[in-house]
Amino acid sequence: MADAPHQHAQNILDIIEGEPIPPVHALSVADAREQFRGATTLTDGPDVDDVRDFEIQGPGGALPVRLYLPEGDGPHPVLVFFHGGGWVLGDVESHDNQCRSLSNAADCAVLSVDYRRPPEHAFPAAVEDAYAAVEWVAEHGEQVDLDTDRIAVGGDSAGGNLTAATTLVLQDRGGPDVVHQLLAYPMVASPAVHDFDSYAENAEGYFLESAAIEWFVDCYVTDRRDLRNEYFAPLLARDLSDVPPATVVTAGFDPLRDEGVAYADHLDANGVPTDHYHYEDMIHGFLGMVGMVDAAADVVERIGVDLADAF
Repeated sequence: MADAPHQHAQNILDIIEGEPIPPVHALSVADAREQFRGATTLTDGPDVDDVRDFEIQGPGGALPVRLYLPEGDGPHPVLVFFHGGGWVLGDVESHDNQCRSLSNAADCAVLSVDYRRPPEHAFPAAVEDAYAAVEWVAEHGEQVDLDTDRIAVGGDSAGGNLTAATTLVLQDRGGPDVVHQLLAYPMVASPAVHDFDSYAENAEGYFLESAAIEWFVDCYVTDRRDLRNEYFAPLLARDLSDVPPATVVTAGFDPLRDEGVAYADHLDANGVPTDHYHYEDMIHGFLGMVGMVDAAADVVERIGVDLADAF
């Protein structure tokens, strides 16, 4: 492991350290969401050909989505994207730049899903919304110029969790075929079962902190028995043999580092073709730092190649 974060990442950390703001777990949910959106919308993403906001039918009612379309004639392959933010924070606005970057890198459409968030909607509401969005694309995607035979799923952090969980639901329910999954520094472990060194090593000072993770879990899981549910903690899943090929991204200075590495290894051990890109001098969330952190552009390019190859 690197001795310290890359200077580009350290510059971000210095900016955060210089701001007189309380940690996320010390804020109200509303204030935490506002703070997160402000921190994740500092830079504009690249242009894409078209962006559309609309609603699809979800299990809890209308489910807002944002569709990014690349240039050229469709139907377009599509990445169904689930934003990060500990399930509690984040929305289509907070991850607009990431979705634009991924659409251009893979020359594909991106459907960003504004899933129901806790604590208003506890587990498994977000998982059910994520699965419903994939089903909608498979059944109705042609209406918005999407290729229903070329669907991938992906997300960062809690969105990586929802991605992994969705592939398990697809496997269990015999859902639509998905050609690839993107897991960017995913949260896939259970605090009731797993204990990783990276939680202690990177507990404070690297953007995502261990105390915040505990707060996120407490908001998301209201029945403690669900801490042992593989849809909450996909690392608990014994059988991954029918989930799609994967791209896994991990960062060295991230509390979630070790579980992401463990999940990449678990996928590989189950015979799932897996590309694992580990950035030992990066922090959690760096995928969204294009223009500020060189590694962000590098990983977006790698993800784009993997998605294009899968499509």
